[in-house]
Amino acid sequence: MNPSSPTTFAFPAAAGQGHVTFLGAGPGDPGLLTLRAVEALTAADVLIAEPEVLDVVRAHARAGVDMPQLTVADEASTAAGLPVIRDAANLVMEAARSGRRVVRAVTGDPGLDGNAADEMLACASAGIPFEVVPGVATAVGVPAYAGVPLRDNQGTDVRFVDARTASARCWNEVGASDGTLVVSATLETVAAAAAELVGAGRKPDTPLTVTVAGTTTRQRTWSATLGTIAQVFKQGKILPSPEGARPVIAVVGEHSAAARREDLAWFESKPLFGWRVLVPRTKEQAASLSDQLRSYGAVPHEVPTIAVEPPRTPQQMERAVKGLVTGRYEWIAFTSVNAVKAVREKFEEYGLDARAFAGIKVAAVGEQTAAALVEFGVKPDLVPSGEQSAAGLLEDWPPYDPVFDPIDRVFLPRADIATETLVAGLIELGWEVDDVTAYRTVRASPPPADTREAIKGGGFDAVLFTSSSTVRNLVGIAGKPHNVTVIACIGPATAKTAEEHGLRVDVLSPEPSVSKLAEALAEYGAARREAAKAAGEAVARPSERRPGARRRRTT
Repeated sequence: MNPSSPTTFAFPAAAGQGHVTFLGAGPGDPGLLTLRAVEALTAADVLIAEPEVLDVVRAHARAGVDMPQLTVADEASTAAGLPVIRDAANLVMEAARSGRRVVRAVTGDPGLDGNAADEMLACASAGIPFEVVPGVATAVGVPAYAGVPLRDNQGTDVRFVDARTASARCWNEVGASDGTLVVSATLETVAAAAAELVGAGRKPDTPLTVTVAGTTTRQRTWSATLGTIAQVFKQGKILPSPEGARPVIAVVGEHSAAARREDLAWFESKPLFGWRVLVPRTKEQAASLSDQLRSYGAVPHEVPTIAVEPPRTPQQMERAVKGLVTGRYEWIAFTSVNAVKAVREKFEEYGLDARAFAGIKVAAVGEQTAAALVEFGVKPDLVPSGEQSAAGLLEDWPPYDPVFDPIDRVFLPRADIATETLVAGLIELGWEVDDVTAYRTVRASPPPADTREAIKGGGFDAVLFTSSSTVRNLVGIAGKPHNVTVIACIGPATAKTAEEHGLRVDVLSPEPSVSKLAEALAEYGAARREAAKAAGEAVARPSERRPGARRRRTT
């Protein structure tokens, strides 16, 4: 075997024999999952993890995977006769003994999880084969995201302590050291841990950083010293609070670069870090846009404003699909993912597949639509080289040539509210067009009450409007966004509609592209951040500026 070749999972070949993968899910950012972790998740029959870990890994599990609940009933529930839900060890063993492939996912790395170690021993004792997929350890990943390197070029000693189990002897040992110390604690106990270190000999002016919700867009880091952290928390009204039990990672030491964190805090310095951005599109439509927003540090929240329904009279669509098969068309042009879906569903109804497109040229208005066609098994012949719109498609569309084009007709399956730009342009190029209603767009149902309240109450930092209809429909189903919310529009027509609805437009995309719109919002966020820093003000999200919003200190 080539030692450089990729490894694969050695799931047992014996019939009826189970297998367990102990998998490290990392500190919280789903992007930190390893390739091998994703491979194990896609093959799992059973996925066992605490709720917060499931949020990280569930997206990679296959459909139908069994995800048993892990919460164990407390004494009061047991006394009340409520069913006790079995712990992870029992669930792992039972599932493996039934011959299934089990993934037991834990926060951070399994090698640093005592419970996972006990479960591995149980598997070994029972003769159940298992393997370990390492993950990014929380104590290492969180400081990296907080901009706090643990070692310098002098090879500083680094030690790790869990404040929940540390003894007086442990504190005395690490207190006598001048190396970097990484402490796992909670918001409530980190000040006490700092006092223990000072009592054991560490200088009160030793730099300290404390990070909560590390590697996620809820991350927040405080910089202080061992002697001042309690006062920093008190002044910032951090405690007491319901969040006091939240785990934190504290980094202590002269060599930990804590004093230079402002220069190294790459994650929390992202232009839209922590911004809740409303995307009025379905999850399918918003996938790439939401990914782009996450790359800027934002937290996208998709709210569909339009629902797709079949046409009221399907006969026109049925005739066009039959004409497609019988050679009526030279081209078929798709202007949306929904159009691809509508044609695909009609094909399936007739027992057809992508082979029915043989001999027909296929056009797609943009990359997302092209990707939907490729998933269907069709590679488009034409995608705009410039602007991804009807106008961009027309710029690249060839004129009808009776010498080279045996058929002069184009099949255009579209929404019932589509504009006439593409039809008029194709006719001008000499083509005959069958403009067919493939689906209807109707206003979506209102979002949940908490989402509506957040929209009207200023709970969102920004909203991206990608068309005039998204403006009208969002206001219609959820109300008008609060005046502190940043309004970003994809073009002048959409901006005009927003203004007609009493909204202040803050960001206008330089091009009619959702990617450029997100980019423009990121530039706006970066400018806000730099202006606040230049003025010596705390960097705050727009939603934190609304009346009654809790303001936080940024260190």
